[in-house]
Amino acid sequence: MLDTVVWGNTIQNWGISILIIIGTIIVTKLVSLFNRRVLKKLTKKTRNRLDGILYDSLESPLLFGIVLLGIWIAIHRLVYPDRFVKAVDDAYRILIVLDITWFAAKLIMRLIETYWEAPVRAQTGHRQVGKMMPVIKRTTLVLIWIIGIIMALSNVGVNISALLGTLGIGGIAFALAAQDTVKNIFGAFTILTDKPFSIGDTIQIDSFEGAIVDVGVRSTKMMNYDNRIITIPNYRIADASIVNVSSEPRRRVVMKIGLTYDTTAEKMNEAMEMLRNMPSRVKDVASDGIIANFSDFLDSAMVITFIYFIEKGGDIGRTSSNVNMEILSSFDKAGLNFAFPSQTLYIEKTDALKENAEKPEDDSKNKPKPNN
Repeated sequence: MLDTVVWGNTIQNWGISILIIIGTIIVTKLVSLFNRRVLKKLTKKTRNRLDGILYDSLESPLLFGIVLLGIWIAIHRLVYPDRFVKAVDDAYRILIVLDITWFAAKLIMRLIETYWEAPVRAQTGHRQVGKMMPVIKRTTLVLIWIIGIIMALSNVGVNISALLGTLGIGGIAFALAAQDTVKNIFGAFTILTDKPFSIGDTIQIDSFEGAIVDVGVRSTKMMNYDNRIITIPNYRIADASIVNVSSEPRRRVVMKIGLTYDTTAEKMNEAMEMLRNMPSRVKDVASDGIIANFSDFLDSAMVITFIYFIEKGGDIGRTSSNVNMEILSSFDKAGLNFAFPSQTLYIEKTDALKENAEKPEDDSKNKPKPNN
């Protein structure tokens, strides 16, 4: 019975091949168990992080390679037509190269995570890394797998030059259709490398201002002061002038304070001295950089230019309000009056006007005329 031929092979040979496949599955299970129980614990005990990286990268491709080897042995001990054997061999050449590519991709990803992503996270924070690093990872993975697929096809005799030429014609049409997407991807890399801002920073770009909430492959999302999300293509950000408000060491505030023309020189000096002492009166106003100068004579006011700085971390809106309230109350106590747009008209009486004003009115013009 074992010598009975089925599909060109005896039942005994079929049974042995099936047992080889089953044995291969058992071996992979044992190797996986040994890796988890022994090798993984050993790598955790060592201080060198490279052995842990190699273990994580090699485990799955190694098990897949063992399965490929067992199935290859089980198939090649049987008799098949030459065309089928050639197809199996070509498939195995492709699968072996892809398995090596799989190992290379996992290894490079683990190296990036350990020696690049972790240090960047320690320096810039998890939020930025979580948004920007996937762009690098995905691009690197795509490049690795493209190289692996090209090598696998070349390994089975595919003419890569002719294939690339064929793809090049379609690639030109695709590139023309997707040029904005490509520009946005390069814009994302520009944001990553130049680091003009981080997630959470408040920036000004073109006519928009707000906090950055997300940086993606195609676009960057900003939340403005109305809590509305603004989506800006990355290529526009790469070409625009960006003002990073959050990176400023402190906020500069310029005020023009107009006083009435009846303000004396002594009162003007008193007003400027009050402004120069503002850091001692209002919290978060910097003690240096204070400028209070009598700068202008305008039509309806004498102007003091007041420049001060709000310390980094201080509430800008609240500090500005406190400064304004302090100016209002201090100037009111000192009797200083704020100017508002007004005009004073001076009318000079001429001699003719004086004579007309002094001449008595002729009553005859007001008498009624007699009726004829």
